[in-house]
Amino acid sequence: MSPIEIVAVALGIANVTLVVLRSMWNYPFGIAMVALYALIFYDARLYSDALLQVFFFVVQLYGWWAWSRARADAGEIRVELLGNRARLAWLAGIVLATAGWGWLMHHYTDASLPWWDAAVAMLSVAAQILQSRRKLESWWLWIATDLVAIPLYAVKGLGLTAGLYLVFLVLASWGAIDWARVRRHALAAA
Repeated sequence: MSPIEIVAVALGIANVTLVVLRSMWNYPFGIAMVALYALIFYDARLYSDALLQVFFFVVQLYGWWAWSRARADAGEIRVELLGNRARLAWLAGIVLATAGWGWLMHHYTDASLPWWDAAVAMLSVAAQILQSRRKLESWWLWIATDLVAIPLYAVKGLGLTAGLYLVFLVLASWGAIDWARVRRHALAAA
């Protein structure tokens, strides 16, 4: 457990809590968190996760921009759903991306646990994109990501980060419930 990991964990908790609350203030915390985690994961030879932080940095900026333009008349962030066909396409894309990225990491780097790491990375990419688009399904993917990531980080000796992802699991469950409630209320009011 390093001081940088402690700060990253605190930023992560603030970030995800603010996302659950649909607050645009989540983005500054998220940007700082991913910058620190890029260093932490690189040091642990979890290269997929380290590169994922670069992606997160860019998508955090995109999400901040997209959310600022997606406010409902009441000033809240609207929640939307994917159709069934889109859900299947996203799932197939995650499976293919995980297989491809895992293979690349396995064959071209000295990555530790490349397939497991790739699964966390590709689930996270899909979840982050869908969250930037305000899709409820993003929370389902975050729950899956957390369930895969917690044991990975524990095995790699990143106990504090595994604990963070346990908190993320609770927050993602809260997010899924709250965003579904917000969506139901918006549909009932329409």
